[in-house]
Amino acid sequence: MASSNLINLSNAYFDAINEPNSQFFSLFPDLFLARYFKPTEFESVVYEPVICLILQGTKETTIKKQPIEIGSGQSILISHDLTISSRITKASKESPYIALVMKIDLNILRSLHESTESFSTTQGKARSFELGGIDVSISEALERYLKLINNPQDVKILRPLIVKEIHYRLLTGSQGTMLRHLMWRNSQTSNIYRAIKVIRENFKQPIVIPEIAKHAGMGVTSFHTHFKSVTGTTPLQYQKALRMIEAKQMLIAGRHSVSSAAFEVGYESPTQFSREYKREFGHSPADDLTPCDNVDLLTFQVGQ
Repeated sequence: MASSNLINLSNAYFDAINEPNSQFFSLFPDLFLARYFKPTEFESVVYEPVICLILQGTKETTIKKQPIEIGSGQSILISHDLTISSRITKASKESPYIALVMKIDLNILRSLHESTESFSTTQGKARSFELGGIDVSISEALERYLKLINNPQDVKILRPLIVKEIHYRLLTGSQGTMLRHLMWRNSQTSNIYRAIKVIRENFKQPIVIPEIAKHAGMGVTSFHTHFKSVTGTTPLQYQKALRMIEAKQMLIAGRHSVSSAAFEVGYESPTQFSREYKREFGHSPADDLTPCDNVDLLTFQVGQ
């Protein structure tokens, strides 16, 4: 099966880098591998639009306050920038947790949408976090993508074609309802996507909801309703989650004190910051001050 081939390829790439404890491996700027040999604690990260294939093992993900167990043979398609908390629940040295993650490029999706007949947006309910089985056509394309890495000529010629094929499969597949909604520039889905980008780019600054709602082309009440439908949270709660995740990375990396991290992410009161940090993560920010060699500091948070 294609998934078995992907597992073997993934293990081969991790073994080739000769770092037994490595958890992430970037094959290309848009393609990542994750491998864990033991269960982990909950970690909050920001996911940009991605397709994630769980090749082996099990993880628990909390999205929109709902816990979801995701196991081998399943895939996750995320269409918007979401704050997600997850942990690996099944992994061992003999059978590690392995996942393959690919970033979704909306520009490629738009070019496909514009160059073909309009795709139906009415099939199925549009969700920003879509769980399903692993599509064989996508796993086979990803297998071909992984095999390119050792041949620069193939990378140059074939990579754009395979990436385009994968995006086409995502756009037309059973998990692609929300992606198809996103292709309509004035849809509520695409308007919320733009609003999320505004909040992400300015999360350290106070946000004015009426201004963001206007930017999204909605009234305040409608904006709140649709924002929560997509993200599972309110705009202010979403901003707070972004601040907490950024601050935690700073503290773990040893780059800031608790007070300076609080100020850096937009808090005026370190006391309020510490209180909300403990509410978010279950412990004080001071507990995360010790530097950690295995922290993933990529701007794109692929998560687990």
